[in-house]
Amino acid sequence: MQPRTPLVLCVLLSQVLLLTSAEDLDCTPGFQQKVFHINQPAEFIEDQSILNLTFSDCKGNDKLRYEVSSPYFKVNSDGGLFALRNITAVGKTLFVHARTPHAEDMAELVIVGGRDIQGSLQVVDSDRPERSKFRLTGKGVDQEPKGIFRINENTGSVSVTRTLDREVIAVYQLFVETTDVNGKTLEGPVPLEVIVIDQNDNRPIFREGPYIGHVMEGSPTGTTVMRMTAFDADDPATDNALLRYNIRQQTPDKPSPNMFYIDPEKGDIVTVVSPALLDRETLENPKYELIIEAQDMAGLDVGLTGTATATIMIDDKNDHSPKFTKKEFQATVEEGAVGVIVNLTVEDKDDPTTGAWRAAYTIINGNPGQSFEIHTNPQTNEGMLSVVKPLDYEISAFHTLLIKVENEDPLVPDVSYGPSSTATVHITVLDVNEGPVFYPDPMMVTRQENISVGSVLLTVNATDPDSLQHQTIRYSVYKDPAGWLNINPINGTVDTTAVLDRESPFVDNSVYTALFLAIDSGNPPATGTGTLLITLEDVNDNAPFIYPTVAEVCDDAKNLSVVILGASDKDLHPNTDPFKFEIHKQAVPDKVWKISKINNTHALVSLLQNLNKANYNLPIMVTDSGKPPMTNITDLRVQVCSCRNSKVDCNAAGALHFSLPSLLLLSLFSLACL
Repeated sequence: MQPRTPLVLCVLLSQVLLLTSAEDLDCTPGFQQKVFHINQPAEFIEDQSILNLTFSDCKGNDKLRYEVSSPYFKVNSDGGLFALRNITAVGKTLFVHARTPHAEDMAELVIVGGRDIQGSLQVVDSDRPERSKFRLTGKGVDQEPKGIFRINENTGSVSVTRTLDREVIAVYQLFVETTDVNGKTLEGPVPLEVIVIDQNDNRPIFREGPYIGHVMEGSPTGTTVMRMTAFDADDPATDNALLRYNIRQQTPDKPSPNMFYIDPEKGDIVTVVSPALLDRETLENPKYELIIEAQDMAGLDVGLTGTATATIMIDDKNDHSPKFTKKEFQATVEEGAVGVIVNLTVEDKDDPTTGAWRAAYTIINGNPGQSFEIHTNPQTNEGMLSVVKPLDYEISAFHTLLIKVENEDPLVPDVSYGPSSTATVHITVLDVNEGPVFYPDPMMVTRQENISVGSVLLTVNATDPDSLQHQTIRYSVYKDPAGWLNINPINGTVDTTAVLDRESPFVDNSVYTALFLAIDSGNPPATGTGTLLITLEDVNDNAPFIYPTVAEVCDDAKNLSVVILGASDKDLHPNTDPFKFEIHKQAVPDKVWKISKINNTHALVSLLQNLNKANYNLPIMVTDSGKPPMTNITDLRVQVCSCRNSKVDCNAAGALHFSLPSLLLLSLFSLACL
């Protein structure tokens, strides 16, 4: 068999046309004829008129623009359709879109004799065996998306079954082979690359919005504000995706309708007016909205367009200093009062939302005692002048402050603070009847508790701050929790009306607190309060006491310890421990009970022998260390219980066993009751 020559591939591709829908806007008039029929010539000749289209928007066709669905044709402003180059095949249909600011419409051009959008290519093998067949494989045939291409197994003609979209798949890699009647491969596979030729069927899209830019007022001409870039899904290697930018509309259009310029290739928006016109304080609105248009086909009339809105904010800079609305302010305040006394008002032309407008106030003179402070009201920008230390009319009835106002942000270099950025505040202090003042306060004395009733503790002293008024002062008791004190209403002498007791519940940590009033003769009278702290020295006037007073012990206990006793005393050292513990020997036998000292505050009570089951009263005598000492005798009740089989029974302890003296005292008490 002779070697077979390689397959010769000829590709005849048809074009895919974009059908653009028309949208009726305000004016129903449009093309006077909607459908045109054109016989397919052997060739459309470049710049040769094909037909004339008539479009009207009923308002003069101002800014009329045409768009053709094929990039190889154009429509002149007078409606003439021309080819941009010699073309042999264009498909079966063309669409022409006309648009003005007031109307738009679509016309359909039917190419009579034009070939269908389904293209074909012919695979030819000049030395193919008889009865052999062509087979086509690859993505778009037997791989997803399946069924787009098919081949005539006898002739090798490859056809397209449906419209191709380059933006979905730009290149199909197919493979052609020849097979015998049994499907066995004879030749191939040979690669067949199908390239989808781009058509301008995608408008530019601005995908990164919203577009917001900022430029400082007074910026020099040519300052870049922001960049606007659009995306076109068409082939970037063709003019179908070559974009040009322009500004279609500016709102507002003052002080100039052309405040900004956009670089047609880069999309950079820059200022084009002088810095003087870019003054935020003189602008009608510091916010501009620009309608930015991107057009493909390098900006040719046949190009498709997309628009987006760019919002440009003219930012404020601190080019205006704050100014007081007047040079002098007046205020009055009662002596002794605190709080805001006057609001200082200012004017500032800068942006109220920025530090270029917000005011900062400073007292620069007249406040040596720091009695005044000034703060900014964040809502109104006013300076709130306050008294923070009460003023004294008798010291000064008038105050004069010099106050300066500045902005939070520094001024721009060519602006300075002028004389109107300072103001004077005249403050008048009003005299009020002030209450008398005790000196010292608190007043403190130290006395022993239990001093005799009527003892003089001290003489209080209160003075009237209203030195310019001649007033008298009277005294009275305000709070005396235990009712121990009296005060002379004229001279303020304080003496006792009862015995002072350091151990009283009204005494806290040996200190008794009382309050006194001093009342002047003003109209209305004013009152002052003074505190007296009496420190009470301890006297040994409390006998100690023991705890506990009840104990249990088993009648057969091997350990004869009964209980550990503790003692306590309300007095202070040295009138408390060490305590002396004793058994009152006149009341009990010596050979039964024993008490032993453990430490200064505790002792152990124990038995010298086992006792019968019964209840016993044991008199315990405890003495403190005071001089002279105090003694207390307390009966300790001891229950001797039966303890058998881990059970303790104290209920049947029997009759109470009394000591002999106790029994005699009980008998005498019974006789006395007869």
